[in-house]
Amino acid sequence: MISFGLITEGLTDQIVIENILAGYFKNPDLDIRPLQPGRDKDDENKYKGYGSWSQVFAYCRLIDFQESFQFNDYIIIQIDTDVSQEYGIPQQDENGEFTPEKLIEKVIEKFKEEIGEDFYGKYQQRIIWGISVHSIECWLLPLYYKDNKKSNFKNCLRALNQQLDKKRGFTIDAGRPQYYREISEKYRKHRDLMACYQHNPSLKSFVLDIESKKIVIPLEDEW
Repeated sequence: MISFGLITEGLTDQIVIENILAGYFKNPDLDIRPLQPGRDKDDENKYKGYGSWSQVFAYCRLIDFQESFQFNDYIIIQIDTDVSQEYGIPQQDENGEFTPEKLIEKVIEKFKEEIGEDFYGKYQQRIIWGISVHSIECWLLPLYYKDNKKSNFKNCLRALNQQLDKKRGFTIDAGRPQYYREISEKYRKHRDLMACYQHNPSLKSFVLDIESKKIVIPLEDEW
């Protein structure tokens, strides 16, 4: 079984990505291994305080990161861009605000520097980029909006909560893992993921990067 190592800002990001992978590959039993942050069997693992953009970069500088390629076929690196200025990536220049695509490109260049050009050059085909502009909540908007808001990449948590409060009777301000599992569950269905992903620019970038790797995993007929 092909394995995926996850390096993310937090546990909730891992949960969303796991559901997306299950839907993309039509397989609910993928070999997914959280590397940063770590998790216990109950998914709770003191998740508050365990995730941040700084820990994503810190992990990618560790020998643990380099060694992770010995035990995982692919490594997924996820980070939000809402505070990209804090890790050295401006969101605009003299010509105006960067497009999501341009911002993703700049964040990946930053990671190349942190990882090291030589190491990156050797393993780049095994790295999948999950750069969420500006937050992973933006990836969920196509599930809950039919209008242009499904393509938003600003104020996504507020927009998502408005719909969740109406349709599900709760919001996700508390960052509870179970809530993220529930609200992203539809992405576990291939047809739902395929119908939605192109409407959000950074989710589209993530799915297309997976596609570019030409990964073949046996299908589950019921999915």
